[in-house]
Amino acid sequence: MRVIAGEYSGRRLAAPKGAATRPTADRVREALFSALGDLSDMTVLDLFAGSGALGIEALSRGAREATFVERARPALAALRSNLDTLEVRAEVHAGDARAFVRNAANAGRTYDLVFLDPPYRDAERLARELEPARVLAPGGRLVTESDRRSPFAIELPTIFERRYGDTLIRIHGH
Repeated sequence: MRVIAGEYSGRRLAAPKGAATRPTADRVREALFSALGDLSDMTVLDLFAGSGALGIEALSRGAREATFVERARPALAALRSNLDTLEVRAEVHAGDARAFVRNAANAGRTYDLVFLDPPYRDAERLARELEPARVLAPGGRLVTESDRRSPFAIELPTIFERRYGDTLIRIHGH
């Protein structure tokens, strides 16, 4: 797995050990970031961050800051390794995404771009419980990655949708 474009283009990313984390394929990330366009000066929230590939790609393409939320130890180890290797300064929260979103919303924190890529087996329940729109800045976008057979029911308009094998990528606007 590599960073596709930008400041860290071509740099390798470590993936978590084991089968619990499903990294977004390079070709899917490339298509997604082409659809997202300019990310200059954006604040990014990467929920269920895994290796951090999505948030790191956003930083590589000009995002101002990124916050990563992950609770699985192997994924956290890979994420921290990737940030250290690239010498990227970012917030990492080791814990539950629902608690993070709730606390961030209560504190009035918002993000221009939110990535939501939970484990497929829990995706529908988590999408409902998370309420990611609570931390989306006005004009912000929410990116969801799900199994094409069970897409998220998000209360925001879909402005982009593509299927890549069994993976469904959607960009929702606020």
